[in-house]
Amino acid sequence: MTKTKAIMIGAGLANMAAAVYLIQEAHWPGQNITFYSLDDHGSNDGAATNDTTDEYWNREHPMENTKGYVARGGRMLNYRTYVDLMDLLQRVQSVTEPGMTAAEDTHDFDSKHRTFDKARLLQGGKGIINGGHLGLNNQDRILLSKLVLMPDRDEEQLDNVSIAEYFKDDPHMFQTNFWYMWETTFAFRTQSSAQELRRYMHQMIYEFTQIEHLVGVNRTRYNQYESIMLPLIKYLQDQNVRIVLDRRVTDFDFAESTMQDEITVTGIHMTDVNSGEEQHVEVDDDTAVIFTNGSITDSATQGDFNTPAAENMDYGAAAGLWKKVAERFYNVGNPDKFFADRNASEWVSFTLTTKNHLLLNEISRITTQVPGNALNSFLSTSPISPLGQVDVNMSIVVHHQPHFTTQKPNETVLWGYFLYPRRHGEFVDKPYIEMNGKEMVEELIGQLSKVDPGPGNIRDKHDEIMESIINNIPVYMPYASALFNNRAKSDRPLVIPAHSTNLAFTGEFVEQPYQMIFTEQSAVRSGEIAAYHFAGIPMSHLVKNPRYDKDPQVLLRATKKMFS
Repeated sequence: MTKTKAIMIGAGLANMAAAVYLIQEAHWPGQNITFYSLDDHGSNDGAATNDTTDEYWNREHPMENTKGYVARGGRMLNYRTYVDLMDLLQRVQSVTEPGMTAAEDTHDFDSKHRTFDKARLLQGGKGIINGGHLGLNNQDRILLSKLVLMPDRDEEQLDNVSIAEYFKDDPHMFQTNFWYMWETTFAFRTQSSAQELRRYMHQMIYEFTQIEHLVGVNRTRYNQYESIMLPLIKYLQDQNVRIVLDRRVTDFDFAESTMQDEITVTGIHMTDVNSGEEQHVEVDDDTAVIFTNGSITDSATQGDFNTPAAENMDYGAAAGLWKKVAERFYNVGNPDKFFADRNASEWVSFTLTTKNHLLLNEISRITTQVPGNALNSFLSTSPISPLGQVDVNMSIVVHHQPHFTTQKPNETVLWGYFLYPRRHGEFVDKPYIEMNGKEMVEELIGQLSKVDPGPGNIRDKHDEIMESIINNIPVYMPYASALFNNRAKSDRPLVIPAHSTNLAFTGEFVEQPYQMIFTEQSAVRSGEIAAYHFAGIPMSHLVKNPRYDKDPQVLLRATKKMFS
């Protein structure tokens, strides 16, 4: 059913994409589109710390030190797969590079700063590990091959099957360099969905041949808020789109229908989180409601150098609204699969800002690579996994500097994360989730000291490094990996559910054919589908997606790599 106006619930990448396509492909006036959202960062964030302290999730957790920068996460791009994202970015202008689109900006930067990771895995006593040797045995290869060769029509065989269950007779898989790199590149866990692992194996199969160096990874010039989100926001503002922030949408009104399965939104309830005022917006017959039904950064909280990030038990704003829809309609998925099991989804990350490049230079010396190329993961030297095996303690991403446009020339910003925040540090005897920013730096220096090849050791400069720190912001994210949670195919709604007359779902908690999630690609495509549906544009006009899992040459190269 075509519409002429749209209300966007959530101002993340997916809905921003939907708005751009409605304006450019459907030729809607921008003033016909209104956003209601808590913030406009989505998952592609990045900001000066003092700009984030008054955001909704942080208001109850005052910070002693608001200096430096914070990025709750950062995502790696891939031109070969992220074709919808690059189509979107080609449609808007860069906000930092005059005369370039946001896509041209990224291509220009990336072509001059190619990724080649020399130290993807490190371990005490061994230093840099040769990740090019994947360490797979024949049983590993057989089971991985079954995933790669499984056709789309059989995917439901993996409903509610975890990765651990899929490999239950092959615990060796979780002791391979392949697994250590895969889990930390994409943030999978053993309890994550085997169905989603299959999709990644299909769409990222070519990464087999280069996973140890990440040469297929493309990066933006600055953090993803400034390089991806701000160009979209400025474009939409210039088109007179209305973006209303500090609004938490709490419920929908729905029209009654004879069979109680027709989904028609007639009203929206929301709270102004600044004033506490309850507000209601009526939805007429000409208006589409496009709803991002889950956010991996919902309920995220920040700490600082001397304060751990508090654990926020809120179910999540977007997911809580989705849950209300799911309680009324039977075909819109099951949010509890993703938002009721924090053990499967939580992370702790940190963003470290220093006033000089001492730590940056020490990391470059130890890893033998220049900043901007690296995702460095530190393996334990003793068993720490539930299977009693060695696993990754922590990972860091060393950005090309500057990572923020307002960063001073002498400042360094780098990011790191703990995929299992309840595990204990090796150098600070407490769970990562309980560490403040200072203790996370102590843990990082300790991990670097174990793999330092010398001469000398980074510990010799411990005091100088600590003195150089402006701030280190720990961030607790209870739902960071929720989109990988073990699930059935029906646990996520379609972008346009059956019998929906005006409601669409977007983002990374929607079901799309063969799309892998946790990517800007799937987010943008969901918004594109919603826009085309309500504008009456044929789905055949969607950006064409490649299927590398059906390319014989790609499969041959991947097979050779499996046996290397």
